[in-house]
Amino acid sequence: MFKRQTSKPRRRSRSQILEVRVMSPRIVWFGFLRIVGKLAKIACLLAILGGIGWGCWLGIQQAFYKNPDFRLQVIDLNPNPVIDEGGVAEVAEINLTGSLFDIDVDAVTAKLKAMPAIREAHVERHLPGKLVVRVSPRTPRAWISCPEAGLQDTRGAGAMLVDQDGVAYPCPELQLESAANLPCIQLPSSEEHPIQPGGRIPHPELAHCFRLLESARAADPDAIHWIDSVKQVNAWSLLLVTREGISATFGLGDHERQIASLRAAMDHSGEEGYDIATINLIPKHNIPITLRTEATPPRAVPIAEPTAGELREQRRSSDLKTLLNRN
Repeated sequence: MFKRQTSKPRRRSRSQILEVRVMSPRIVWFGFLRIVGKLAKIACLLAILGGIGWGCWLGIQQAFYKNPDFRLQVIDLNPNPVIDEGGVAEVAEINLTGSLFDIDVDAVTAKLKAMPAIREAHVERHLPGKLVVRVSPRTPRAWISCPEAGLQDTRGAGAMLVDQDGVAYPCPELQLESAANLPCIQLPSSEEHPIQPGGRIPHPELAHCFRLLESARAADPDAIHWIDSVKQVNAWSLLLVTREGISATFGLGDHERQIASLRAAMDHSGEEGYDIATINLIPKHNIPITLRTEATPPRAVPIAEPTAGELREQRRSSDLKTLLNRN
C-alpha cells in the first residue's frame, strides 16, 4: 500500500482565502442613494414632528394667550400702606390689557421683593383673569437723619425710615400719614456703617436709641407724640428732644427710671406754668434742670398731602354747598 503524500506548499495553498474587493462607480452611487434615502426619511419625520409642535403652539395661543376669557381683569392686592394696584402694575411692568399668561409671576415677585419698603411678596395666577398679589410691608419704627450723608431731618415721602429689624428704606407716599408722628433718630456718618436703602443699619448707636424709645413706649404708649428726636452725644449719654423743645439727657441704661423722672418733671412744669429747657436724668437725686425765659412754640408735625380721592370729595362737597346756596 502506498500513502498519498502531499507536500506542505500545496496544503498551504488550499488553506489560503482569497479576498477580492470590487469597487465600481455604480456601487458607490447606489450606496449614496441609500444614505440619502435614510436622511430623507429622518427629515420627513422631523418635519412632521415640527408641524405637530407648531400646531400645538398655535392651539395654545388661541386657547390661552389670545383667548379674551383669560385677559387680566383684576389685580387682587392685600391692603397695605406701601403700594397700590397701579404701583404693582408700574413696578412689574404689567400690560393691563394683555393675557394673564403673559405675566411672569416669578419676575413680578422678584421686582416687588426688590422694593426696600416691602419685606416679603408672593404672586399667583387665579384663572380666568385674576392676579393675586400679597405683600408684607415693613413697619416703620423711626425716621433716620444723617446730615453728613445727605439724610436731612425731614419727615416726608422719600425720607429715610427704619423698621423694627433695623432696615432702612425710603418712606412710600402711602405710608407718610401713618409715619408722620414717629420720632427721628440722628446718626453720625460712618464709612464702616453706611446707611443704604434696603440694607440693615449696623450702627451701634442705633441700638442704643432703639432701647431708649422702647422704654419710653413701654412707660407711655403715646410717647411717639411727644418725642421729637433721639441721638447719642457721647460714649455714655443720649439726648432726647421733646416736641415742646425740652432737651433731656439720658444714660445708656436705667431708662425706665429716667423716663419716669422726665414724665414727672414735664407734668410738674405744666401744672406750675414754667418751661423746661434742659434736664439731666442720669443722676438719681438732685436732677439738674434749666428753665427757659421765653416759651418756645412746639415743633409742628408735617401733615400728609390729601389724596386724589380726598380732593375729589372736597370739590364735590364744595359744589353741593354752592348749588344749595343758589337754590
